[in-house]
Amino acid sequence: MIRFRTSMLTAILYGAVTLAYPAAAQTPVFTDDQRKVIGEIAREYLLKNPELLQEMMAELERRSAEAQARSQAEILRTEQDKIFNSPSDYVLGNPQGDVTVVEFLDYNCPYCKKAVADVKTLIQADPKLRVVLKEFPVLGPQSLEASRVALAARQQLQSDRLLEYHTRLMESRGQVDGAKAKAVAKDMGLNMAQLEKDLDAPSGRSAIETNAMLADKLGLTGTPAFVVGDQVISGAVGAEPLQQAVNNVRSCGKASC
Repeated sequence: MIRFRTSMLTAILYGAVTLAYPAAAQTPVFTDDQRKVIGEIAREYLLKNPELLQEMMAELERRSAEAQARSQAEILRTEQDKIFNSPSDYVLGNPQGDVTVVEFLDYNCPYCKKAVADVKTLIQADPKLRVVLKEFPVLGPQSLEASRVALAARQQLQSDRLLEYHTRLMESRGQVDGAKAKAVAKDMGLNMAQLEKDLDAPSGRSAIETNAMLADKLGLTGTPAFVVGDQVISGAVGAEPLQQAVNNVRSCGKASC
């Protein structure tokens, strides 16, 4: 890391001198010996001022975060229908709500399991809130099986029953796979023959593939990931920050006013 930052500072020094002598910009400004001396000066300066590395890293991270936020906002705009209005997704809360919270989730993600309580809190506290759950199975074949069954079960579930199925699946102990997802469906009285037919429908696989594509475009690296307005909020951040983002969308049209 120090070598990388040294080379960066050296490049800055080169650039500063080049700007100072624009007429020479088209030809080499320094000899090899001069470059060696500048490198040694840069190294010595960094060794005497190591805090500069922290400042540079902080600035790099700030610029990277800003660039990612701009990219995400653009994807949220261009892929709006697929993110907020896909007919394959679970819709909880108020289907005609004025603000939508979207969650990308995996049934075997411990943080997603933690976030279930937050989502339920939001729905109970905000009757105007619409919540969309997007299947994003990233933790292996068992998660993929569970997501496919959940999408099939969705065909027979509405409103509170849909939330109940989701909650029971998330609160299941141990690994959540297709068999466990079917067991929950059977216990809730779903038509299992119909579920098997819906399980074979290509729409389920297509929905998961589309969600994976959207997650990739948004730069999501894990679950849960929430979308509120023009912003992506990563991790199980708790109900309060999510509710504040919802309130901001209502107030100024953005997740952060």
